[in-house]
Amino acid sequence: MKGEMVLQAVELKKFYGQGDKTIRVLDGVDLEVMGGERVAIVGLSGSGKSTLLHLLAGLDSADAGQVFIGGEDIANLDEKSLCRLRNRTLGFVYQFHYLMVEFSAIENVAMPLMIGDANWKLANATASEMLGKVGLKDRLNHKPGQLSGGERQRVAIARALVTHPQCVLADEPTGNLDEKTAEDVNQLLVDLSCDLNMSFVIVTHNHDLASRMDRTMVLHNGLIEVQRQ
Repeated sequence: MKGEMVLQAVELKKFYGQGDKTIRVLDGVDLEVMGGERVAIVGLSGSGKSTLLHLLAGLDSADAGQVFIGGEDIANLDEKSLCRLRNRTLGFVYQFHYLMVEFSAIENVAMPLMIGDANWKLANATASEMLGKVGLKDRLNHKPGQLSGGERQRVAIARALVTHPQCVLADEPTGNLDEKTAEDVNQLLVDLSCDLNMSFVIVTHNHDLASRMDRTMVLHNGLIEVQRQ
């Protein structure tokens, strides 16, 4: 997958109406993410970082421009096909873990595989392996309420990675964690990206996490104004 483009935005625009005014949240963003590449997107609060991530995932519709996931123009897909593409190609990590509290760690992690029609035996084995990779091999049957904040976020990361997606989209993945736990999770994200050869696009205010990426993009005034290697 290295050398191949896994995610692309072309002249992406998103506007919102506010009274008589039109707010140009994104005003022609271009972005390319290659296989195995780690990209950070930074910017002030309200600059459109999360909006950009939602458009890249096909969770929201752009007012103009194109998004390609694995070379596929998502505008050409119906909702069912887009959901199938997302399940197969993308993983998601949010600031809050969004785990299903009534299910165990292994059941939460296996869910994307089950949605993708994997049988339970395979889904269970794959989820168990991925939980081991994030350091939770002894927490498989614990429910979210029995886990620490850092452990819950590790389960969420395992869930994002369990389908072995081409690209993981993460929105402030350590924003709810204390400094020491955030540091551990930051390093885990970098290590997993390298070990599994997955691309990561991470929206973050955490300068330490951004510094560990291959590239940092600064979103300002609706455009990516600066790119730092």
